[in-house]
Order: sequence, then structure tokens, then C-alpha cells
Amino acid sequence: MPPPFRPPRRSVPGNAPPTRRRVAPLTSSCDIPPEVRAIMTFLFRGTRLPHLRWTPPVASLLVFATCGQAAPLALDDAVRLALQHNRSLKVSAFSPEIARANLLAESGRFDPALTFRRTYREGETALNLAPLTRALTQSDDYALSLGGLTPWGLTYSLGATAENQRGSFNRFTDNFVAFGGISVTQPLLRGFGLAANLAGLRIARADRSIADWQHRQTIIETVTHVVIAYTSLAQARENVRIARLSRDLTAQLVEQNEKRNRAGQISDADVIQARARLAARDEQVLVARRFAADTQNQLRQLLGEAAFPPEAPEVEIEPLVPAPPVTIDAAVDLQRAYALRPDFLAARQGVVRHRAAHAAAQHQLLPRVDFIGSYGYTGMDRDFGAARRQVRDQDVRAYSAGVVVSLPLTFAEGRGRARAAQLRVRESEAEQARLEQAIAVEVAAAAGQIETTRQRVASTRTALELARQALEAEQKKLQAGSGRTLDVLTSQEQLALVENSYARALADQRRAHAIYDREIGATLERRQIKVE
Repeated sequence: MPPPFRPPRRSVPGNAPPTRRRVAPLTSSCDIPPEVRAIMTFLFRGTRLPHLRWTPPVASLLVFATCGQAAPLALDDAVRLALQHNRSLKVSAFSPEIARANLLAESGRFDPALTFRRTYREGETALNLAPLTRALTQSDDYALSLGGLTPWGLTYSLGATAENQRGSFNRFTDNFVAFGGISVTQPLLRGFGLAANLAGLRIARADRSIADWQHRQTIIETVTHVVIAYTSLAQARENVRIARLSRDLTAQLVEQNEKRNRAGQISDADVIQARARLAARDEQVLVARRFAADTQNQLRQLLGEAAFPPEAPEVEIEPLVPAPPVTIDAAVDLQRAYALRPDFLAARQGVVRHRAAHAAAQHQLLPRVDFIGSYGYTGMDRDFGAARRQVRDQDVRAYSAGVVVSLPLTFAEGRGRARAAQLRVRESEAEQARLEQAIAVEVAAAAGQIETTRQRVASTRTALELARQALEAEQKKLQAGSGRTLDVLTSQEQLALVENSYARALADQRRAHAIYDREIGATLERRQIKVE
């Protein structure tokens, strides 16, 4: 079973409870179409509808879409839905759990283990004096030990053994040999020390940190994408409104020109010009509506939906408004980015990981020299109980000591592994330096965009007021008989262009703030999201 996805908690600094947007309840005054009301009835009754998959985000958006005037989908609500249902976040949530499982497995290498062994052996040996006669030997072995590995490389086994060897040589009389004590194997060169034996644990810890930072980065990217998609949808809806307004103004002009043409005040050419522009404005409305529908599907995908029916109702969202002013200190925020950005912190952990692997690979350049030894007490008797008592009473001491040496002839494998590990360390350090430089450029660019978009909003707002005044003046001139239809159409187009520019400036300002928060690593703090 996959681990359950735990969405990040939204909290507010201090002891104050988090603020929540008040949403008007669904009442009979809410204008819900009968078809949608039937679907909601089936949904909350748990009935499965054919050919349509209704998921929790679909139900949430359905409420917002059908009762848009009472409760438009706020940006904070969209972020909350994405944190709960986004598919990328659900996939990313597996990585930290997998890394923790690998760390648990790696730390278990040093856990002691209780081992019991029971073997039986039997063999025949031909006698020199009587080739047709064979000697039979039987042996029973018993062993019980507690053993394991230490972080400095020592392998130990504390326990007891017993062997009962009998055969034709002693007329199959029991002969028990018992031993109780400790046996050790300690590497002296290769495999000695914490660097060699804790490398796997250190790598697993680094992998866990990297997985946590990468998951955090996925959350930041998802929140940023939701903000951008939400803003883009608001801009697309504004473009639809502008296109419809421009089309309505042109339609009014066509109607006025037709009346004046019938009265003989203007020529047929003025009517044809207005009708041609009206047809072009109809095409612009269709393009704007299609783009808005596609942008809405992108937002719905980020919120975790799986079905995108063409007849789905529009999701009402908040209109574009100027972003609140923010104070930018690029130098301070750059240092903040180095301390908060998950991708940079993951790159640092990557250097730690490769350094641990390099330290372990350095041991491959050493020969294998192991000290082996044992110390304990032994007992021997025909009766197992008597042999065991001799061990318990420490009647006969037994010990052994020795050295095992293994010397590769070329060290080619060790040299290759050490060289590759060293290059990986240098590569990770170079990648960290590259990322540090890239972050500096990205923060500077994002800070510049905030100032530029602020100026663009102010400039396009002024241009919008002037364009409206210009259109009004041309309309008055046309009504007075001193203006031309072409001038009015040109003013209408200019007004539509300026309105689009103003909407684009507002949207770019919102997007610039979201991108700047992402570049300095402050997205979660800005949105009051706490990652557990």
C-alpha cells in the first residue's frame, strides 16, 4: 500500500488561529441549474454516474462554479485544493518515505543478530590395511551465538558451540567438545574506521534530506504554478470581456451607421467597413473564449481533476486587481535564497553524499589485512552435561589469534572506484557553484520584474484612461457629422489593445510576485504553508 499523502498544513505565525475566507452557504437562492443540482444529489448520495468521474476537487469546483457570485474560488482556496489533490504532489510524497525506509534498512546493518546452527555430517574413509573395510565417522554440531558488526568494522560473535564426533574408531561412543567465548575479526587497513563502515548510513541520511528538499521544491513549484494559472485564467477572462465589449461597441456602430445610411447621411462604404470589423471582432471573441477554456483546464489539472468535459461550467474566480506593494532588498533576499531554496540545499546535501562515498572508495586502494582471534573456555567429555560444566567452570582456557592478508596484484578496481568517486565530488561541487550563480541571476531578474511590472501597471492605467477619452471624442465627432467611421473603429481597436495591455500588466505583476517568492524560497512562508 502506498503511504498516505499528507498535505502541508497552513498555519499563521504566533498563537492566532489561521484566517479563513467566509463562504456563503448553498441555499435555495443560489442559481444552480437543475442538471447540476441532480448531479450534486447523486454525488453526495454516493451514486456512481456513468461516463463521468467525479472527484473531490470536481465537487469543490462545482460548488464554486454554480454559485460563483456567492462564493468565487479565491486564490487561497485554489492553493488549498492543489495541496490536497494535485497528482504531482501525491507522486512526490513517496520519495521521502522511500528514503526513510532505506535509511532504516541501512542503520539495521549494526543491529546484533541471534544465530542458531545445527548440522550433521557423515563420512567414510578407506583403511590402508583392509581396502574392503571403511571407517565411518559421524558428527553433530550445535552453535548458538549473538553477533554483529560495529561502526569501526569489528565483526564479533559471542556464543557457545558443541561438537559430538563419533565413529568406528571409538565404537560410536559419544565424544562432546564444547566451547564458549568470543570470536572477532577486525580489519586493520581496508574496512577499518568510521569512514568505511558508516558510508552507507551517511549516504542514506543525505538521500533522505535530498528527498525532503525535493518534495518541498515540488510543493513550491505546484503553489507557484497554481498562482500563475489562476492569474492567467483571470487575464484570459478579462480578455474575453474586452473582446465582447469591443464587439458590442462595433455592433452599436454598425447599427448607427445603418440608420444614418438609410437617412442618406453616410455612404455604403462606412457601413461595409463597420460590418467587416464586426466580423473580425466575432472571431476575436471565439479565440478569447477558447483560450480561456484551455487555461481553465490547466488550472483544474493543477487542482487534481482527472476529467475535463467540454460542457463543464466556468469556475468563477476573483478579478485582476493591482498587487499590494512589496519592499525588495535584492542583497538580503539573495542570502535568504541561499538559506531557504530547496534546490540549493539539496545540492549541498549532494556534495555531502558524494564526499561520504569518496571516503569509502579510498579504502579500496588499501590491501586487506584482518586480525582474527577468539578467547574462551573449552570442555570435552562423553557426557554433554559434563563438557558444558567444564566450560561453565572455566576449567580449560582456549584462545587463538592470527592475521589474514589479501593483496590485489593491480588495484585496478580500487583505483577506478576511487577516481570515479573523486570526480563525482568535484562534479557536485561544480554544480553547487553553478546553481549559486544561477540563483543570483534569477533573484536579480525577478526583482527587476517586480519594479518593471509596477511601472507598467501605472503606465497602462494612464493609457487606458486616455484611450477611453479618445474613443468618446471620436464618437461625438461622428455623431456631429465631422468624424469618420474608420477613426471610430481605430479608436475602438486602440482601446481594446490598451485594455489588453493593462490586463496583461496586472497579470504579469501577480506572476512576478509569485516568481520572486519562488526564487528566494519564500513561497511557503508567504502563503502560510507549513510542511511537516
